[in-house]
Amino acid sequence: MTTVLMYSTRICPYCTRAEFFLHKKGVRVEKILVDQNPEQLRLMIKRSGRRTVPQIFIGERHIGGYDDLVELDLEGELDPLLQNLPKE
Repeated sequence: MTTVLMYSTRICPYCTRAEFFLHKKGVRVEKILVDQNPEQLRLMIKRSGRRTVPQIFIGERHIGGYDDLVELDLEGELDPLLQNLPKE
């Protein structure tokens, strides 16, 4: 089953925005707090090639950060990716 995975920290305002944005779309988000787990931080960097949070994945597809998420939505490409996800 496809899921939305978001690498985050406890104090990241863009992470909060991304999570709220996805919740408004009715999508459940699995969060991994990289500030509490250095191994997950290394995995995030390896998977995304980026060191900043949030890093959002829909299934295996790397979306990027909050700005990338919103841009994908504005281009009409986000909703089709979210269609078959478990709802909240």
